[in-house]
Amino acid sequence: MFGKILIANRGEIALRIIRACKELGVKTVMAYSVADAETLPVMLADEAVCIGPAPSAESYLDYKRILSAAEICDVDAIHPGYGFLSENAHFAEICKTCNIEFIGPSADQITAMGDKSSAKKKMKQVGVPVTPGSDGLVMDENEAKRIAKVIGYPVIIKATAGGGGRGMRISHNNASLIKCYHAARSEAEKSFKNSAVYIEKYIENPRHIEFQLLADKHGNIIHLGERDCSIQRRHQKLIEETPSPIMSSKQRATMGAVALKAAKAVKYSSVGTIEFLYGSGGDFYFMEMNTRIQVEHPITEAVTGIDLIKAQIMSAAGEKLQIRQKDVKFSGHSIECRINAENPYANFTPCPGKVDLFIPPGGPGIRVDTHVYSGYKIPPTYDSMIAKLIVHGKNRQEAVAKCKWALDEFHISGVKTTIPLLKYIVAREDFAAGTYDTGYIERIFDPFLSSAKEDA
Repeated sequence: MFGKILIANRGEIALRIIRACKELGVKTVMAYSVADAETLPVMLADEAVCIGPAPSAESYLDYKRILSAAEICDVDAIHPGYGFLSENAHFAEICKTCNIEFIGPSADQITAMGDKSSAKKKMKQVGVPVTPGSDGLVMDENEAKRIAKVIGYPVIIKATAGGGGRGMRISHNNASLIKCYHAARSEAEKSFKNSAVYIEKYIENPRHIEFQLLADKHGNIIHLGERDCSIQRRHQKLIEETPSPIMSSKQRATMGAVALKAAKAVKYSSVGTIEFLYGSGGDFYFMEMNTRIQVEHPITEAVTGIDLIKAQIMSAAGEKLQIRQKDVKFSGHSIECRINAENPYANFTPCPGKVDLFIPPGGPGIRVDTHVYSGYKIPPTYDSMIAKLIVHGKNRQEAVAKCKWALDEFHISGVKTTIPLLKYIVAREDFAAGTYDTGYIERIFDPFLSSAKEDA
């Protein structure tokens, strides 16, 4: 096991990693920006090193500063969390050359699955179902028109280096295709310094189903069931749950086997997820692989009892998996609500500033992952997620009930948050029935705004 780990991230995931390391008896070093000097992870880590000013490009994305901090503090490994450098193959490779373990998959595995166009091609070769679309990158307008004609509208243009919904545009006809094509390329260039895009058939109103994988460096790999991540706004997840309300045991076994096949094709050796689009007829298609820990990992922990961060660290340290697929047991139902410092009544405008009062809910089956406390100042520089509410019940009905009262008890003052929207969603009959898809938020948002006006 490692003696000391540097955490190259911030917020709730940094705190989550610190807690896992404490249980493993591993020392921690927080690499933090000036903006995060007074955060809980910095306070609770064994050591802390400032790596630069607030902008990510000059701190959390500057691998030279991070590696300098790692060498100064004499660490064995670096945990990148999610976002930032967590799926950066170059960073993973440099860590290796510096004899510092990158807690995640190898650079080759990140490269194989990180480029969405090449990943899709690889999956097709090994028999994993993929969405109809271009065989590779689409280099010009004429090729875009030709592909759209072959697969039929609607189509979606995607950045090959994309993530978080950026570099994606949907076109329903020839008139909008070229505009969408250039808009996707422009956004991809700004967000990822890579303007390359590919085109797929757009599956309208599917479910977004992802399978959690856990693997070691000895060829052992298992899946820990699925998460339904369909409740999204502009491809950003708001609520996730496991198991999916629509998934049968038979379908879970089928999709789980496909997810394992996909991961084995690149000899995967860490935690990760295979993400699928699930159509109304039961057909499913490979969408992408995330080669890192996911924001929504706690709900899988709740139903399996497996600590994914500890498992990820142990895998990186070379330890063998102690559990086999047949040993994985699922207990109850879990739901996660992401709480962002945004104003849902004002087009989700970010709301940085001082949190006057922060009172999270508690009780059996309630978990809150957060780095926020009363008096904390939310910086304007980073992602607006400030907390995750995770509930666990003996069944979905109980989990939904817990989610309702936990959101009611959650008190945050001083900044606007998405709690009102989350409360509205979990109180709806269609959510209780599990009859939602990726287009759900767009359909219920106007009624949400109207309900707020009625209550005013």
